[in-house]
Amino acid sequence: ETPTMRERYDDEGLRRLLRDTELLVERVALSVASGDPYFTRAYADMVSPLYRRRLVPLDDLIALCDGIRSALPTVLVPDELRPAGVALDEAIEVFKWHRRLAGDGRKKNAFLQLLYKGA
Repeated sequence: ETPTMRERYDDEGLRRLLRDTELLVERVALSVASGDPYFTRAYADMVSPLYRRRLVPLDDLIALCDGIRSALPTVLVPDELRPAGVALDEAIEVFKWHRRLAGDGRKKNAFLQLLYKGA
């Protein structure tokens, strides 16, 4: 059973994630206002290395994007939902791309790690 974010992060870590989620929401708002997902995609690309240094799994950022998406219908009109969804999809795509690189904080398959090391 995978521990929840609340179990994996202390109070400071949760506050950082909340602060960074607010910044991500601002970027989604810029993308909706401009009709261009660039702002959200660029933000995701910019923060991915920072999260990797903090050993925060990028899967957690993908989960935050999904959480934002589920909250959007309560604050956006229907015409704004599509561009917001596209912006979040692009951010998720960036996080998935960075996730494949070495150094991501997610737990790895021990058997596959053994094969890669050639032990």
